Amino acid sequence: MSDVAVEVKGSAGFITLDRPRALNALSLEMIRDLTAALLAWRDDARIERVAVRGMGRQGPFGAFCAGGDIRFFHQAVLAGDPRLEDFFTEEYTLNHLIHAYPKPYIVFLDGIVMGGGMGISAHGGDTSLRIATERTKMAMPETNIGLFPDVGGGWFLARCPGHVGEYLALTGETFGGADAFAARLADAVLPAAELPALWEQASTREGFAALRERVRAAEAPPQGGLAARRAEIDRFFGLPTVADIVSALEADGSSWCGDTARLLRKRSPLMLHVTLEHVRRARHMTLANDLRMERDMVRHCFHLRPGVASETFEGIRALAIDKDHAPRWQPARIEDVTPEMVQAFFASPWPAHAHPLRGLG
Repeated sequence: MSDVAVEVKGSAGFITLDRPRALNALSLEMIRDLTAALLAWRDDARIERVAVRGMGRQGPFGAFCAGGDIRFFHQAVLAGDPRLEDFFTEEYTLNHLIHAYPKPYIVFLDGIVMGGGMGISAHGGDTSLRIATERTKMAMPETNIGLFPDVGGGWFLARCPGHVGEYLALTGETFGGADAFAARLADAVLPAAELPALWEQASTREGFAALRERVRAAEAPPQGGLAARRAEIDRFFGLPTVADIVSALEADGSSWCGDTARLLRKRSPLMLHVTLEHVRRARHMTLANDLRMERDMVRHCFHLRPGVASETFEGIRALAIDKDHAPRWQPARIEDVTPEMVQAFFASPWPAHAHPLRGLG
């Protein structure tokens, strides 16, 4: 039985991520099912738009997608499973397919929206609608597992206002619908109670026009924490290096600065440095080029230090497998990461003509 439910109603294609026990975490099979549906509908004249939601534990909505299936990553490393390579190649291809999709792409961002869930929601084109709610909990928390914000995360975080993208990428902090709107990662924040009716509206041309108008006319939500902290975020997270950022936070003395510095000290020091470089490079890239860079980087996450020596493997072990929340990061300190360690992640292991994502863009 598929964890992706696909149906056509009226002139719309509807997709429901249906793996609620795992908060709709994406498996390779789900990525393939999503891709197949979008490719089939792309050139089907009967389908004028696509709508996507997640199944919650109590029914539709309530959860969107918690990211990629990190337990699979752990098992694949131990087993030497080649599908780990397929997972990232196909997931990033799906992210680009959504970005270039020629039809309106409507995403209902209710509940958890993290990691890979951002990859299938943040990339819609000019006709997309990204609808958050008061229950939205959004994040790119990859530095907590020794990874970096992938799925095009460098590209969309780099396009947040000011240095909000660096802040979100490095800290992995969770934020709500109001902050998603302020960060340009959602187009409106609407009451969760309206979602069932809005979902049904998407099935007809007239209903979709009304849905677009509802989004356009929605009031801007009250200011969230990110907007309230914009001056501080820009001041600290615009500094040149991770060491500069943490040193300045620790020297400031305010409670927010102290809390933020302590949080950063818990993340993978190596991947903090890699992530900052990633976001700043992606600011000047197309999405296709960013995804190619990310494919290089994620290959290195698992192969620069093979198997259980991988920083990512260790992060997943500590968070999701042993759950001791005591990762043994190497290096252990932000100050001990060298430029050579960081630059190794940005050297492509493939020549351009053989790159797994050479066909994008």
